[in-house]
Amino acid sequence: MLEPTKKRPTDTVELCFRGPAARQDEAARLLKNLGFETANDSIPWREAFSEYTEEEFPAVCLRAARRREGLTQKELADLAEVPQAHISLMERGKMAIGVTRAKRLGKALNTEYKMFL
Repeated sequence: MLEPTKKRPTDTVELCFRGPAARQDEAARLLKNLGFETANDSIPWREAFSEYTEEEFPAVCLRAARRREGLTQKELADLAEVPQAHISLMERGKMAIGVTRAKRLGKALNTEYKMFL
């Protein structure tokens, strides 16, 4: 029986605060001392995954989005009205996703379809 992949636990969080503008620098300094970093210190996600080529990104994004939603390939295939064999091929980078399928997958996975192109 097919089972969805378990989500990996994360040990980081993203915080958002509102407060007096005059105390922003002080708050940032205190949080930095605790090990937090500002969003300005982050890097683009494609740089974070430099081990993947541009051609591999759509397959990786599809697999990650499916796992994030806790779906099996069969469940996604049913939701997106795409054969399960095609889902498998697309996740392995053996089949181009294309705009029409990307839109179906985006809707089924509650995400922007352009990430699959």
